[in-house]
Amino acid sequence: MEKNEKENMKMEDEKPVVDANDEETEKINYRGIKVMPFIIGNETFEKLGAIGTLSNLQVYLTTVFNMSRLSATTLLNVFNGTTNIATLVGAYLCDTYFGRYKTLGFASIASLLGLLVITLTAVFKNLHPPHCSPGEKCIGPDAGQMAFLILGFALMIIGAGGIRPCNLAFGVDQFNPKTESGKRGIDSFFNWYYFTITFAQIISLTLVVYVQSNISWSIGLAIPAVCMFLSCFLYFVGTKMYVKVKPEGSPMTSLVQVMVVAAKKRKLKLPEEPSISLFNYVPPKSINSRLSHTEQFSFLDKAAIITPEDNIKPDGSAVNPWTLCSIQQVEAAKCVMRVLPVSLTAIFYHIGVQQQYIVFQALQSNRHLGNTNFQIPAASYVVFPMIGLTLWVPLYDRIIVPFLRKITKKEQGITILQRMGIGIFITILESLVGAIVEQKRRTLALKGPNPVSTSPMSALWLVPQLALGGLAEAFNAIGQIEFYYKQFPENMRSIGGAFFFCGNAVSSYVYSFLISVVHRMTEGAPTGNWLPEDLNKGRLDYFYYLVAVLCVLNFGYFLACASWYRYKGSEDGSVSMEMETRKPEQYSV
Repeated sequence: MEKNEKENMKMEDEKPVVDANDEETEKINYRGIKVMPFIIGNETFEKLGAIGTLSNLQVYLTTVFNMSRLSATTLLNVFNGTTNIATLVGAYLCDTYFGRYKTLGFASIASLLGLLVITLTAVFKNLHPPHCSPGEKCIGPDAGQMAFLILGFALMIIGAGGIRPCNLAFGVDQFNPKTESGKRGIDSFFNWYYFTITFAQIISLTLVVYVQSNISWSIGLAIPAVCMFLSCFLYFVGTKMYVKVKPEGSPMTSLVQVMVVAAKKRKLKLPEEPSISLFNYVPPKSINSRLSHTEQFSFLDKAAIITPEDNIKPDGSAVNPWTLCSIQQVEAAKCVMRVLPVSLTAIFYHIGVQQQYIVFQALQSNRHLGNTNFQIPAASYVVFPMIGLTLWVPLYDRIIVPFLRKITKKEQGITILQRMGIGIFITILESLVGAIVEQKRRTLALKGPNPVSTSPMSALWLVPQLALGGLAEAFNAIGQIEFYYKQFPENMRSIGGAFFFCGNAVSSYVYSFLISVVHRMTEGAPTGNWLPEDLNKGRLDYFYYLVAVLCVLNFGYFLACASWYRYKGSEDGSVSMEMETRKPEQYSV
């Protein structure tokens, strides 16, 4: 019976795909779950490589490159921000010119080269400053050493800019969006995709970080480079099995055309029945799903008003797309405009969930495991949010969603925005718990006549706030990825995927700015500097309370956006389950 079920699912996923006008059919061999080892393997090993390097860079830059904590944190924030901004450039090039397969291949090789360069900075002594013993005056990196280090960062930025926005969309391309098994496969793919790469991060943040901190930086940084080599190998091995969606040209041009034409026709009066009277041409080869007319942003509808000056070609398209746009173009532009206000909530969500001072808190806490001499590396504490996420995702996907589905009658159990909102609310709790724990850590360190640098408080007390961070990610981060994927027009899905990383990028810049402002404003305050080099002399707990207030404001803003939002393909706010229909010539297999 199980064999017959699998055969039926296989046949269902290979059913003919019908074009928008039902004029022709052709079988496209969707292999779905069969190609996931290659696609997820590529992302998994990329994460093993990137996270295995980046997670411990705070320690590497302060101990090997002799940089101050503030300088190292600021540099990494700028690097992370630039890396995530690069995803928008990579997504644009992918959707417009190269397609996902070529973009992923090029980016994987660039990332491998970047990791090799970072490894060389540890292997060769002349590529980093001389070792600085405690009490000695430390010599910082010279211009050549910093230039070589930044070269590695630049190559990693190029790699991440191509891999991160395209990998998920490329994976979803392998499922048939016209079958029930394909649709359910896509929904589960979001959860399991995030679960798999998070599991890889756990390995990276434990084993790899331990080797870096306790055995050798050279070996510890070489391991991620080897993982990235395996990522490239796995990706190219599956080449002949992939379904490859061809790019349609610049999707941004269409958005600009809508804005320009709507501005030109702003003085025209909209017809009483816009859905019937407006220009509603649909290109025969478009991969975008048909969208019903919506009332929001109705001023854009004027771009689709046909005037005597507008000429129509024999195939039904406009002669000049800069004077007349179709209602489908307008609705696609509306989809993007609806997403933008919601996407802004990601900025303070990431600030609430990151808590970048965790590593420094762990360094000034008791990291011994019980009464043994073994110490958990400070950078490995970042693994606890991931453990929380990996424990939660299977439970959520296999037990909670089916249970909620029976109650709410929704395929996903709860809506995407509800899932995102729960995650934002959890960041408030995480920040409050973080403030209470830090206050306790600092009090114990300063207790008694002889204050100590390392608090006797066990660093395991940091786990509750970190676990809450993992739970927040399981709701909001996965929800964000799904939200951008489903709410952007189909020809902009790589750009939609980049929005998640852009939110993280802007958050990194804002976080750096926030840290700098707090550092300068509190430097001469009666309470003392909140964020000094020695956390025992600061008030990091006050900083966490400040972040909690920002998260509360963010949650209120999100609720306002969620009540206003209308899902793609639906005017009443219910989620449209309609999936796109693509013509066979849009694929290469």
